[in-house]
Amino acid sequence: MSGGLRVDADKESGVAVVTLDRPAKLNAIDLPTASELASCWRALRFDGSVRAVVLTGAGERAFCTGFDRDTEVPQPDSPYMVDDPLLRIGPKANDLWKPVVAAVRGIACGGAFYLLGESEFIVADPTAAFFDPHTTYGMVSAYESVHAAHRMPYGEAARMALMGTAERISARRAYEIGLVSELAPPGGALDAAVSCAAVIASYPTTGVQGTVRALWAAKEATRSQAFAHAPSLIALGNLPPERQAELFARRRTGGYRVR
Repeated sequence: MSGGLRVDADKESGVAVVTLDRPAKLNAIDLPTASELASCWRALRFDGSVRAVVLTGAGERAFCTGFDRDTEVPQPDSPYMVDDPLLRIGPKANDLWKPVVAAVRGIACGGAFYLLGESEFIVADPTAAFFDPHTTYGMVSAYESVHAAHRMPYGEAARMALMGTAERISARRAYEIGLVSELAPPGGALDAAVSCAAVIASYPTTGVQGTVRALWAAKEATRSQAFAHAPSLIALGNLPPERQAELFARRRTGGYRVR
């Protein structure tokens, strides 16, 4: 693929590595990249040679920093129709039931949880750091918080969403609370994730995919119900875009706590 996404498939192991490839933008997702992600997951549904997927980000600084704030998204003139460009970027949103392992190096924040929330598990580099900046900039963390609340204890998800840019969850803390399933050696998250994916890909496909579907079913109903509230909460709670931009322009470049 071109643009903001790279896909490398190993036919022998059955593992495809999907890489967010906008390192200069900290792998933030613009509209073309969002479209590429949706197309990628749909294509992988029909590629029988791929039996497991690893999702990662290019460069050392970030896995993904969510939606690219330099991108304008036209919106209908109605609070009942809010278009979220990230809603269709995940594998499950595109009906892909092949297992996805996320390999995180550097920052993973905000809209990154649309992807982390639809991965089976997360392998992290010691440099990984997780946070959600929405409230700092006068925005409601809705979909991100729903995903986070399904991946970590409620109190941790709530603290991350409400503390905004003042705190970051370290890779070690993320491992302790269960957000991350494995801490890899420095620089080793991708290799560790690929190793796990290769094991999974070696098992009978239908059993693996049925297990993924069963695991997702365990949380899908409550997730769908929570998502139903998100558009109205965002419409009611978000500051006007120009005010968000003012707050973002004054964002802190340091001074946050890592725990």
